[in-house]
Amino acid sequence: MSPVAAVAADKRFRRAHVKPARRRIGWRAFIKPAVIGLTAAVATGVVLYRGTLVLLQANVLKVDRIVVTGNERLSKGEVIAVLSGLRGESVLFADLDAWRKRLLASPWVRDAALRRSLPSTIEVAVLEKAPIGVGRVNGELYLVDDRGVIIDQFGPQYADLDLPIIDGLAGQGDSMVDESRAELAARVIAAAKSKPSLAKRISQIDVSDLHNASVILAGDPAVLELGDDQFASRLESYVGLSAALRERVADIDYVDLRFDDRIYVKPTKVERPKPDRKKK
Repeated sequence: MSPVAAVAADKRFRRAHVKPARRRIGWRAFIKPAVIGLTAAVATGVVLYRGTLVLLQANVLKVDRIVVTGNERLSKGEVIAVLSGLRGESVLFADLDAWRKRLLASPWVRDAALRRSLPSTIEVAVLEKAPIGVGRVNGELYLVDDRGVIIDQFGPQYADLDLPIIDGLAGQGDSMVDESRAELAARVIAAAKSKPSLAKRISQIDVSDLHNASVILAGDPAVLELGDDQFASRLESYVGLSAALRERVADIDYVDLRFDDRIYVKPTKVERPKPDRKKK
C-alpha cells in the first residue's frame, strides 16, 4: 500500500459533517397545554364573575350615606332628595355621571362633583349659582346670575339679599333674559365691588342699551349714564362732584359720564302751573 493512500484514508483528526435528522412534532403535543390554559382561563372567569356578584350583593358596599358640602341657599335635604334613588346602589358601580346631571338640573346648582368613599358613602360637592341682581322681566322679579340664567322667582324668602334691580334684561323669542345684557350688568357690578362703599349704593341698573349702562344710586334720583367701560372710575367721579352739581342744578334728570373730560347734566323739567284763564 502506498503512503499517499494511507494518508487519504486516515480520518482520525476530522469531524464528520453529518446533519441530524429533524424530529417531527405531532399536533397532539399542543393539545394538552391548550386544554390546561383554557381550563385555567375559564376557572379565572368564573371566580371573577362570582366575586363581582358577591360585591354587588354585599350590603357593606351599598350606598347608605350621602355627604353634601358647598351648599348655602340649597338645603342639604333638597340635594339628598334629588339623589334619593342613589341609596341602595352599589358604591362601586353606581353611575355618578348620570346622578350629577340630575343634580345640575336644580336651578341653584352651577356645578357639582360626586366621589365614592368606601365602604358605602357618596361625597357631593356643590357649587351654587351666585345671583348678581333682581331682574325685572315682563313685570315679574327674578334672581339672575352673571350669565343671565334665572335662578328663582324673587320672593320674601330672599329678603335678606341686598341686590340691585336690573332692568332691560328681556330677551327675544324663547329666551326670557338676554345673555349679553346680563353680562353687561355683571360687569358693572363686578367693577363697583372694587369699591365696597360704592357697590352698596347701586340701587338700579338699566342695560336696555348694550353700549350704555345706566345706574341709579340709593338716595339719588339722577340717572347716571356710564357707557360700556370704566364703570367704577366714572361712578367715583360723580360721587365726588355730586354736591357741587346739586348747588348748580337742584333737580337733575340724568348725568352723562361717558366723556372723561366733560360731564353733561340735564335738569329735570319742572312744570309750571298753567295760568287760570277762566273768565271772572
